[in-house]
Amino acid sequence: MFARIYRPSKTAMQSGRAKSQHWMLEFEPAMAKRPDPLMGWASTGDTRRQVKLNFDTKDEAVAYAQRHGIAFQVIEARETPRKIKAYADNFAYARKEPWSH
Repeated sequence: MFARIYRPSKTAMQSGRAKSQHWMLEFEPAMAKRPDPLMGWASTGDTRRQVKLNFDTKDEAVAYAQRHGIAFQVIEARETPRKIKAYADNFAYARKEPWSH
């Protein structure tokens, strides 16, 4: 039994940072998926794949894994640098790119 502890990234479908501030413990798949003979859907007997635990801090997630004897790997989140711009910069005289309209 092996788990990953990570902080999920912000989704591309929204501008907010909801659901990306908590740490997640997710189990690695124990077996590969195989096609179901009747319907053809991908199926597996591994039910741990469905378990995703949320924690407020990385230390809480690590403590949980150690307390329950789960081998884990911590994946640190990369912070993206913010480019703070003003709308008025689009009309600046010293603009590097020409206005395309």
